[in-house]
Amino acid sequence: MFLLKLLSLTLFFSSIFLFFNVLSGNAKEPTDQVKNTIDKVISILNDKELKKPNKTEERRSKLRKAVGERFDYEEMAKRSLALHWQKLNPKERKEFTELFGELLERSYINKIESYSDEKILYIDESVEPDYSIVKTKIVTKRNVEIPLDYRLMRVSNQWKVYDVVIEGVSLVSNYRTQFSRIIRSHSYAELVKRLKTKKEEIIFEEKAK
Repeated sequence: MFLLKLLSLTLFFSSIFLFFNVLSGNAKEPTDQVKNTIDKVISILNDKELKKPNKTEERRSKLRKAVGERFDYEEMAKRSLALHWQKLNPKERKEFTELFGELLERSYINKIESYSDEKILYIDESVEPDYSIVKTKIVTKRNVEIPLDYRLMRVSNQWKVYDVVIEGVSLVSNYRTQFSRIIRSHSYAELVKRLKTKKEEIIFEEKAK
């Protein structure tokens, strides 16, 4: 149950970041790259051809690709597992990253297709040589403002999202706490089992739509 709530919360806010109207001043490099992803996502969602029922899988595939270009799932997986990541062999790391990333992507798609009209204001941006923070504020339909910051790291010439901070709470830290609790109480294998179960539930929901 905790995974359902955690993943839903994560993708609710991260989907908003990629979906809605963006208002900003003079954007710097990290913000420019984030906006580029937003443009891709909006273009896909507004494509009349892709809105057709028989184009659902194609649309979702394009959305996952666009989002995957901006989010660094391996870095998020590594930070979420923390010290437990060091104990995994290369094959296990690859398996966990793919599972974790697919869960985020699929949950994201389910959320992004359900919301509309929210806006995101770009408030500030701080940039260091290899890390940056883009501070934003989500404004809902009811004029509720939600602070939402994106932590990014430079990977070659790209800025990749590795964490999202909602009202001062880091999602990666949240995952780390939950994942660590399961591993300590049960095992790493149990964590993977629960994530796989969650993935199957999401796929079932997708097919039922």
